[in-house]
Formats: sequence, C-alpha cells, structure tokens
Amino acid sequence: MEKIKNYFNSLVKMEDSDWVIFSSKLEKVEFPKKSLLLKMGHTERYLSFIEYGIVRFNIPKLDHDFTFGFAFENSFVSAYDSFLTQSPSFYNVEAITDCVLWRISFDDLNSVYKCTQVGNIIGRKAAEDIFLKKMKREVSLLEDTAKTRYLNLLREQPQMIKHIPLKYLASYIGVRPQSLSRIRKEIY
Repeated sequence: MEKIKNYFNSLVKMEDSDWVIFSSKLEKVEFPKKSLLLKMGHTERYLSFIEYGIVRFNIPKLDHDFTFGFAFENSFVSAYDSFLTQSPSFYNVEAITDCVLWRISFDDLNSVYKCTQVGNIIGRKAAEDIFLKKMKREVSLLEDTAKTRYLNLLREQPQMIKHIPLKYLASYIGVRPQSLSRIRKEIY
C-alpha cells in the first residue's frame, strides 16, 4: 500500500484523515500470470493501481489476440470506459506476469469523492494518467513506424519489456511476430 500512497503524495498533499478514508476502501488483490482481471463482456467494477506486475489489454480473435495496451507497475489499470459507464467491456484485461493490485470499487471511489478533500483530485489524476497513455498510443499509431514504437517501449519500460511475450509486443506495435523479429535483428 506504500507505493500507492507515495504515488498520490507525489501528485498532491494528502491529509492523514483523507488517506485513512481512501486506504480503508482499498483492497489488495493478487492475480497469477495469465489470469483475467476482467473478461470481455463483463463490467469493470474497479479502478486499480499496479504495485507489481504487467497487465495487457486485448481483444480476442480466432487466430490471435489483438493487444492494444499495456499497464506497468506504479500506474493505474482499468477497463476505464467500462468503469465509467458501468457497461460491459469489449476487451479483456489480463495479467502477463503475477500481479499485485490495490483496487477501489466504483461505489467506494464515488464515496471517497464525496467525503474527502482530495478525492476528486485523486480521481482526476487517475483519469488523466489513463487518458494521457491512450492519447500517446493513438498518436504513435498514426505517426510512428513499428520500429519507432518498439524502440519507445524499450526506452520507457526496459526492465519490464523482457517479461512480455514477443507475440504480444508484435500485436501491440501493429506487426506480425516475423516482422518484429526483423526489427529486433536491425536493432541488436
């Protein structure tokens, strides 16, 4: 729980009384590698903070899964569109590695918004974090080559990328695994 407290303290000064209220609503959950945090067609009930692990967002297809996002340690993870609308998700959220999450339910988060001084700031910061990652990804898909997307991921998460299977990385940067192999040969 210390990592999430440190994360929030880096964003906003949180009074001890607000932290007590917020932390009392957090639930620590562990997911083993390859387990689903949320299955497509189910509604996201939680906004989570990753203390440890890597999560991927994917749309299952018959011949392969389409990976369109990752979330890493010290960041928020959620099928956020499903969370906000409380409607079924059109994608899976899956643990790539063993994961430890601190999560808060939709109802509890709304309660924190109402009864703390910084609740809305916390919610806004979590939403901004998720939004900025999404926008960066969209611009990268429009502007960057697959090689550049791969190099950016290497630069931003060098210690984590070694834990992501190549087929997921290939899907994420928009190429087939064979093309990613060629890109990696060029780089190394």
